[in-house]
Amino acid sequence: MNAEHDDDAPPPELSLAGSVVDKAIEYMSGQNVPPIAIASAFLGGAVSLLARTMPDEAIVRVLENAIVSVRSGELRG
Repeated sequence: MNAEHDDDAPPPELSLAGSVVDKAIEYMSGQNVPPIAIASAFLGGAVSLLARTMPDEAIVRVLENAIVSVRSGELRG
């Protein structure tokens, strides 16, 4: 195990990306952008990014995993 990075901790770039997204959501919410518009914009952007970096079947698997999380209630837990 690397002393500088706990194996269970998210990589630093994921923490950075998450922080940036959180700030963007906070900003848009403060501008009274409806939550569905914010979420749709992020989802569309994320899928477009994946499309530039992954094959279609891999994107489908990512989306299927997200559907499983929604149906299981994991996102509300």
